[in-house]
Amino acid sequence: MREDSGPAVGAAVHDSRCDRVGVVLGHHGARLRLAPLGGGRAWEADPADVRPLSRAELLSAQLAEVNARSRSPL
Repeated sequence: MREDSGPAVGAAVHDSRCDRVGVVLGHHGARLRLAPLGGGRAWEADPADVRPLSRAELLSAQLAEVNARSRSPL
């Protein structure tokens, strides 16, 4: 995480307030704009509620996304 304005755009993070994993799309004032790893509706988060994912957490989240997509009908 960057000390001055939070995580960099493109960083994978965990939002503890809503217990979701997302990618930083950008900074909107003092808040962060996040989107789910596999795409979808973006949300805003307070940088204080966000932490970077470990490598293991990122791989787990990516695998969960792939598994979810494989279960959805075409």
